[in-house]
Amino acid sequence: MAAPAIVLTAHAEDMLVERNIDRSWVEAAIRSPEALEDDPSQPGALRAFRRVAERDGRYLRVVYIQENDNVRVLTAFFDRGRR
Repeated sequence: MAAPAIVLTAHAEDMLVERNIDRSWVEAAIRSPEALEDDPSQPGALRAFRRVAERDGRYLRVVYIQENDNVRVLTAFFDRGRR
């Protein structure tokens, strides 16, 4: 079975540019998260966390919604509180 397509919202695309986040890091967080949890502020959304070696091991948080054959990324940022 093929992996779901990862689709970025316009907001997510803007945040990747603004925050200098590589799309491959977002995809890695979704496909192989170190931690996964429900997003309490957005019903149905998930938070995927993964360390990014190129950013001093900081945790990238990717908020997304699984939709049929797609994963729709809502936003991504480095989580300052995650250790």
